[in-house]
Amino acid sequence: METVVLPAANALTRAQLDPGLDLWSEIARLKREKNAVILAHYYQDPELQDIADYVGDSLDLSRAAAATDADMIVFCGVRFMAEVAKILSPDKKVVLPDADAGCSLEDACPPKEFAAFRAAHPDHISLTYINCSAAVKAHSDIIVTSSNAKYIIDQLPADQPILFAPDRHLGGWLARETGRDMVLWDGVCIVHDRFSERELIKLKSQHSGAPVAAHPECHDGILQHADHVGSTRSILDFVTQAPQQEFIIATEMHIIHQMQKQAPDKTFIPAPGADGSCNCANCPFMELNTLEKLYLAMVNEAPGIEIPEALRLQALRPLERMLAMSPPANPKSAPQAAE
Repeated sequence: METVVLPAANALTRAQLDPGLDLWSEIARLKREKNAVILAHYYQDPELQDIADYVGDSLDLSRAAAATDADMIVFCGVRFMAEVAKILSPDKKVVLPDADAGCSLEDACPPKEFAAFRAAHPDHISLTYINCSAAVKAHSDIIVTSSNAKYIIDQLPADQPILFAPDRHLGGWLARETGRDMVLWDGVCIVHDRFSERELIKLKSQHSGAPVAAHPECHDGILQHADHVGSTRSILDFVTQAPQQEFIIATEMHIIHQMQKQAPDKTFIPAPGADGSCNCANCPFMELNTLEKLYLAMVNEAPGIEIPEALRLQALRPLERMLAMSPPANPKSAPQAAE
């Protein structure tokens, strides 16, 4: 059983678009006519963040998807995020702008191999990062995000061994933070794994007063130099509330758009890759979504996510456990309404 991404019959194509079309007003019209809500992750292009109804991290957007009364959810993110929306809101039509918007962590954890991994550790509880397929979620006990993972782990019995997949860097950081016995799947995010410790040290020497804020998907060479480690939402809160005026950001660089909106007087510097550039901080999957593709997805109501009901119900259980075990939503940490 696998998720199916359905194309539209007789779909309007990019080649057929009027180049003078006002996409912003047309998307607003379609939202009204189709009772649609647009959700966007912090790693999306700034214009997609700005046109979205809600912008947030994975936990923020999971809650928004579960709570919406819209008839159609348009998810500007990657495929596993749209899957989560469909799992939590099966009666809603869920579309994403580009069907090829995947995730390197999802690709690193095939369902059959993950099932064997679980079977080899029958006494372990499976905490699985939300960056995985619906089929992997179905084999898991509890889904976690970088926002809530430590909070959830702290609720488990102290002697309970844990399997953590698919991100070994996040898992390793959690094991150090909690002191727990954890067996880690060997997967990485291609964005966060490319930051260079050597180049970061050089950058820090050039900006000696700038704190480093890093996502725990980064490798330990980066995390050991970080002044703050946390989810995208946590990093955003940290840099906007801290007194310093300059920050080095070790996560996907599109979140800097929200930082600049919330703290326009501050400076945010992307952490460098191995060649000293910042190009490594762009997620190639997130960048597949565009304003044109968003418009076409709303017109065509496709690419659409469909999940076999048996698989959906299996994947729903660990997601519901995640939501039940997560910290209460802080109004300041709710998905941000676009301005």
